[in-house]
Amino acid sequence: MNKAYVFPGQGSQFKGMGLDLYQTSDSAKALFENANEILGFDITKIMFEGSDEELKQTNVTQPAIFIHSVILAKISTDFVPNMVAGHSLGEFSALVAAGALSFEDGLSLVAKRADAMQKACEIRPSTMAAILGLPDSIIEEICAGITDEIVVPANYNCPGQVVISGTVEGVEKACELLKSAGAKRALILPVGGAFHSPLMEPAREELASAIHAAQFQAPICSVYQNVNARPATEITVIKDNLISQLTAPVKWTQSVEQMVADGAKIFIECGPGKVLQGLVKKIASTVEFKSI
Repeated sequence: MNKAYVFPGQGSQFKGMGLDLYQTSDSAKALFENANEILGFDITKIMFEGSDEELKQTNVTQPAIFIHSVILAKISTDFVPNMVAGHSLGEFSALVAAGALSFEDGLSLVAKRADAMQKACEIRPSTMAAILGLPDSIIEEICAGITDEIVVPANYNCPGQVVISGTVEGVEKACELLKSAGAKRALILPVGGAFHSPLMEPAREELASAIHAAQFQAPICSVYQNVNARPATEITVIKDNLISQLTAPVKWTQSVEQMVADGAKIFIECGPGKVLQGLVKKIASTVEFKSI
């Protein structure tokens, strides 16, 4: 039975994440302590004991979810994927789990990504909003019609759930138009900026040099990447897609559909929470899904 392992992105963090792994597995404990050294601060203390506010900080959230997800994959005795994918940040976790990057290089890139995204957020006030109950085509059309501000579809999470991203004014204007067009909800999200939009261009430029400098290996299986929802194994393709990801939408619906078309029978979420299980259920209700 073909297994697709999927790795969550920002938003799935919780207080105490990873503590059980740290306390019960020597190999997990060694990786947690290695992570502290790589990052230069005690992220495990924040993961295990920090407040919700501390965990929401981008420079903590992204590495924390990556660390938790990758350690789960590395200590799992039956981690034998036929394919992998990750939602936004989760794509880095997927690449490390599939052997395309070392834990050390992957974590270093995630830390640089988080820092670059935070700096990009501070350049111009921006935000994101979840749009529920509208076809993708209507959301795309309305966003494209707003030309005096920046607002674009950012996350195609599942049928009927798309996240838009852009300037505060652009997102607010789009929300009003989308509600008028019949959206069940248009909810501004509590995020620091416009991820997966043109406003992340400074972060994309900063991260590009780090990705090109990192040592990549051919993964043990296909990695379905966010930007095109297609399987990739070539290092140059993986790098280019990873760089483009910061300013391009996350095609999660399309990725899951393609993995199913390519034979995935069971989806296994590898990381904190069960967000992706819920999305997979809405995209492909006939497959099995569970978490490590």
